[in-house]
Amino acid sequence: EVQLVESGGGLVQAGGSLRLSCAASGFTFDDYAIGWFRQAPGKEREGVSCISSSDGSTYYADSVKGRFLISSDNAKNTVYLEMNSLKPEDTAVYYCAASNRITSAQAMGVITMIAGWYDYWGQGTQVTVSS
Repeated sequence: EVQLVESGGGLVQAGGSLRLSCAASGFTFDDYAIGWFRQAPGKEREGVSCISSSDGSTYYADSVKGRFLISSDNAKNTVYLEMNSLKPEDTAVYYCAASNRITSAQAMGVITMIAGWYDYWGQGTQVTVSS
């Protein structure tokens, strides 16, 4: 059974940091790219970042570039999202997702921010940034 389990969300003040984790199981981790998405109340789900296990490349949405850092521990089948300099507009439920159609995050770029390219999703973790 495929599972993606997010953790690490919480309440933080603006300017603070959080690290989210996405623990994957039930599929061959090295064959998949993992993306992070977020959805704020009343808004559409938007892509945040992606990392492809095959080449280790990454992609970031402009809204988080320079503030967020995605990384992967293939030995633990876990992807992390380090979020720094958080802003109130970062408040959302954060989801991780897996795709075996994304072969290189760097090469595929903005495509990695499209939810339809992902096959498996976690349940999400709430991130709230207070002003």
